Order: sequence, then C-alpha cells, then structure tokens
Amino acid sequence: MRADARRNTDALLEAALGVFALSGVDAPVREIAVKAGVGVGTLYRHFPQRSELIAAVFRHEVDACADAAPILAAEHGPAEALAIWIQRYVDFIAAKRGLAAALRSGNPAFETLPAYFQKRLRPALQALLEAAADAGEVRGDVEPDELLRAVARLCTSAHGDGPDAARRMVALLVDGLRYGAGSSRDMPPSDEPPSLPVPKLGRRAKRAKR
Repeated sequence: MRADARRNTDALLEAALGVFALSGVDAPVREIAVKAGVGVGTLYRHFPQRSELIAAVFRHEVDACADAAPILAAEHGPAEALAIWIQRYVDFIAAKRGLAAALRSGNPAFETLPAYFQKRLRPALQALLEAAADAGEVRGDVEPDELLRAVARLCTSAHGDGPDAARRMVALLVDGLRYGAGSSRDMPPSDEPPSLPVPKLGRRAKRAKR
C-alpha cells in the first residue's frame, strides 16, 4: 500500500472510531469522510461495505493495543510497563463500546474478530506478565485471559460512573497483583489455606481487649 493510501486508511479508521463512539455505527459515512479529511468516494474505495469499516476499526484498535506492549516494555520497568498497558487496554474497551451493537449483530463479517482479539492481545499481555513476574514485581500465577476478562468486567460495571472510575478500579486490581510477588510461581501446592496478614489492633480495640 502506498504511503498516501496508508495515511488515508489510518485517517478513516481514526475518524470512524470517533464518530462511532459519539453517534453509533449507523452514523452517516459522509460525517466520517469529513472528519478524516477525504472524500466519500475515497472511503468507499477502501471500505465498500459498512461492516468492513467496522471490522477494520476493531482490528486497528486491537493492533494498536498489542503493539504498545513491547514499546512500553522497552521504555519502563516490568511492573510499570504492565500497569500502563492495562490502562491502555481500558482505553481499548471504551473504544470497543461504540462498536458493541454491531459486533453482537451476528454479521458474518465479524465472526473472526474474537479470535483476532485473542491472537493479538493474549501474547502481548502474557509477555508483560512474565517479565514482571520474573522480576519479582507481580505474582506469577496470573493467566492473561483471566486478567483481560477481569479488567473488562470492571470497566463494564463502572461504565455509568465515567472513565476515571474505571481507571481507579483497574489500578486497584493491578496493584493487587503485587501480593505474593516473587513466591507464587515457585510455591509448591498445599492443602492448607493461605494465611492472611493479621491486622494491627487500634487503641480502642486494645483497651477493649484488656
């Protein structure tokens, strides 16, 4: 693909993402073309069917999220790279919400998207988790699929409270990954339940105990 064609495609995908988020996936294509700074004919040359544009937007966002993982790993420490990437995944979930109605429509054009999501995001997160666990910064028994689902569910439950609420809840979840760091990967299985830290007694509790 020529450089100018690539620029037009990227501009259309970014514009479509923004328009879909505000107006839904049935928004006029002219609105998308205007936002991208191209003609309607250019849009149709790249995406003859609306479903092709929706699927391309989804894959574009998945790719951006997955490609961010090795960049963050090179620029930050393992645990910090993981935490930043998880927040990037929160952004992806917010973007995906604008496509949700179409993705659940049963259109055959969207059948391969769940597998594409797994193929790209699972190994990206797994690499970050393994690096942080090897550095002793997070626990080593967390599966990528579990964390992806947990973050998505937190974002869904916090949707009505705004994006900041979702970010705070997800940050608490990621912070919890540090519990047992450096020990969970090599710890032999045990039938005994894990011991919990004993809370310190406050002044009032100490007086009552006396």
